[in-house]
This record gives sequence, structure tokens and C-alpha cells, in this order.
Amino acid sequence: MAKETEELSFEQAMEKLELIVARLENGDVPLEKAIDLFQEGMQLSQLCGNKLEQVERKIEMLVEENGALVKKPFATDNSAD
Repeated sequence: MAKETEELSFEQAMEKLELIVARLENGDVPLEKAIDLFQEGMQLSQLCGNKLEQVERKIEMLVEENGALVKKPFATDNSAD
């Protein structure tokens, strides 16, 4: 992934990704440019996914257990069963 892409915040990456999607959906982009935009969009999508995973790992919920506060990892949808 390009260094400049890695330095983007989540919000900046999402904004760029939205612009790319809008340009591609418009359909007025030459094929070679569309391929370049698609590749950049995939990199941005991967960056956003990685940033979300990092944040998810950092989230901890405080749960009261037997009168004491205990840190527990954030539960994903899969573990809510």
C-alpha cells in the first residue's frame, strides 16, 4: 500500500473512497483511469478495514462482576449468541 494512503485517517480514506465510487458510478471515466481508480479504491477499502479492526481490538467494556470492575474484550456480533 502506498505510504501516502497509509497516513490517511479513517475519515479521509472514507471520503476519498466515496469520491472514487461516485466517479466510477458516473461512468464517464476512461477504462484505464477506471482501473486505476478501482485499485486505489481497493487499497482505501483495505486501509479502512484495517483501521476498524485496530479500533475494535482496543475497545474494552467495563463490566461489573461480583462488585468489581473487570475489563473484558469487546464482543463482536458472532459472540452474542
